[in-house]
Amino acid sequence: MNAKTEDAGSGFDTIKLLVVVVLLVAGVYGFYALADQALWIRLIGLLAVVGVAIGVALQTAVGRSIWQFAVDSRSEVRKVVWPSRQETLQTLLIITIAVLVTALFLWAVDALLFAIVRYLTGQGD
Repeated sequence: MNAKTEDAGSGFDTIKLLVVVVLLVAGVYGFYALADQALWIRLIGLLAVVGVAIGVALQTAVGRSIWQFAVDSRSEVRKVVWPSRQETLQTLLIITIAVLVTALFLWAVDALLFAIVRYLTGQGD
């Protein structure tokens, strides 16, 4: 757990986040408003606007905390002990067998209930 105290943010952070929203809305609007341009030009423009919006967002307390969370998550993923190929294949086999057995059981119950309903409604042979 991170023992650092977090800034609650400031009014300037709120303005920055508002700028981020305006940039994103303007980028999406521009993407569709410039429909007569080539798709790759519109995509490059949209990606540029999104990049600028991310850059502005990272200058806020919220953006810095999200970035720190991403960095901490990446370091935690590196600590995970991943299963070997053999363990993965064995687990896959067990799960596949369990799914097949469950499917066969549900099919049998469905067929039995269907036969009972047909008999009770007089539609059976």
